Amino acid sequence: MKVDPVRSRTMRAVKSKNTSPELVVRKLIHAMGYRFRLHRKDLPGSPDLVFPGRKLALFVNGCFWHGHDCLRGARIPKSNTEYWTKKIERNRVRDKETLIALQKLGWRVHVIWECEIKDRERLEVNIKCLMEL
Repeated sequence: MKVDPVRSRTMRAVKSKNTSPELVVRKLIHAMGYRFRLHRKDLPGSPDLVFPGRKLALFVNGCFWHGHDCLRGARIPKSNTEYWTKKIERNRVRDKETLIALQKLGWRVHVIWECEIKDRERLEVNIKCLMEL
């Protein structure tokens, strides 16, 4: 398979940790006065944010990469379609397995989607509700 060098460089630059949506959520939660741990490797799926006292694991997922049902997440790439379809499906399966594993360990799990970050007021209300449970 021939790989375009520009495409290859672009894809190498895609981060899995400390992404822009993740930094926005972290900054908001920190400003709300909550403290958390990052990417705990001893938990299944290494959640993006962990609140040990509340037994809450939070993931900040990109809509495309994790196959969200919003417009961006439902978009199918025009090139290499079969590869991307399988990859996103594998990610969705892995996400479900991670969620079940965390719940079996007694953790509450919540996913904040990239598209939810646009409405900061609503996001703040949702986070506050999560913290009060």
